Amino acid sequence: MVLGPGGREHAIIRALLADPEVEQVHCAPGNAGIAQIVPVHAVDANDPAAATGLARELGADLVVVGPEAPLVAGVADALREAGFPVFGPSRAAARLEGSKAFAKEVMAAAGVPTAMARVATTEAEAADALDGFGAPYVVKDDGLAAGKGVVVTADRAEALAHAAACFAAGGSVVIEEYLDGPEVSLFVLTDGTRVIPLSPAQDFKRIFDGDEGPNTGGMGAYTPLPWLPDGFVDEVVERVARPTVDEMRRRGTPFVGVLYCGLAVTRRGLRVIEFNARFGDPETQAVLARLATPLGRLLLDAATGRLDEAERLRWRPESAVAVVVAAQDYPGTPRTGDPIGGLEAAEALEDVHVVHAGTAVAPDGEHAGRVVSAGGRVLAVVALGAGLDQARERAYRGVELVALEGSQHRTDIALKASRGQVDLPTVSNSAPRQEQA
Repeated sequence: MVLGPGGREHAIIRALLADPEVEQVHCAPGNAGIAQIVPVHAVDANDPAAATGLARELGADLVVVGPEAPLVAGVADALREAGFPVFGPSRAAARLEGSKAFAKEVMAAAGVPTAMARVATTEAEAADALDGFGAPYVVKDDGLAAGKGVVVTADRAEALAHAAACFAAGGSVVIEEYLDGPEVSLFVLTDGTRVIPLSPAQDFKRIFDGDEGPNTGGMGAYTPLPWLPDGFVDEVVERVARPTVDEMRRRGTPFVGVLYCGLAVTRRGLRVIEFNARFGDPETQAVLARLATPLGRLLLDAATGRLDEAERLRWRPESAVAVVVAAQDYPGTPRTGDPIGGLEAAEALEDVHVVHAGTAVAPDGEHAGRVVSAGGRVLAVVALGAGLDQARERAYRGVELVALEGSQHRTDIALKASRGQVDLPTVSNSAPRQEQA
């Protein structure tokens, strides 16, 4: 049973269906694309009692919790208490994503390299922290914000206004030093003790080409990253993932599931930007497109404490590119209810598939029975290719076939990487500055 409504869940389900050990997959609540391949159930994935009731009804052998909101709501706890193996951390462990201040505290205790940061609960504290770090300013809502609670700006007034909005909503903010250098997403599977990294990916947060415009939940991603230095993944495992998992276990709140490490490759070396407690979206769409190792067994082993650190994952040799098609006016108030055409034509392209996110089937009206937009990020076109150039070409050919009025997409997903234009900063030999939580 997979809980969640989006593109991440659609990608997970596609991978589970490709596992010969998996007999059935069900999803709650799902979306129009998921409903085309597995049974879906109109159950609130954020409701622990409802999710547990459905698991009992289905006799689920494994429950995979997709989004962050059910994890923070304690859905995984309720399912475990009812005796179900769950891939996803407890509410206490999910605080690594649910509270950025808590994540900083854990990183400090575990000796994990990260940006210097200060927690602010008043405008005066925020102003003092902003002036202390200087521009560019980085202000993060301390709670869950679906990837859109971060403002990075050279405008002090804009940074202070974002902090004030968070305070007005009853929250606090984490203000950090700005980290230079390209960003990397690395998913690490863990059973609370052992860790297995997946293939690194890079996503694109801003709405417009050239990383312009406001932050979104992610407008595209690609993997692998040909520009990463040798040994990068091993370094992340040894300096970030394993110490964090060890620290969470030491605290009596073992982390079981996937630890999403959001990283920056800076002139001072590897730094953690943030942790998430679930697979990232849209990186999952690209990463799982390349995974050749059966996913169901991996997730079950993680859920039941049987991950084998020595296991070597198998990957398809191709590159994968995922391009998100978003609704008009996203990331503001997206326009919904518009019919989507061209999906079958895009799916018919070689090594291309469409992953649904914000889609539904119109129940009535002029578009009754058709797939329509139902969210900000509507779908992703995912393509495999012999290299990034071919994967990009195939993905964008698919995007051009998708018909959605007012839709928007970036045209530069993986472009710099395909041209060898990703610049890595020169690592300084000077002693690193002291990080603080």
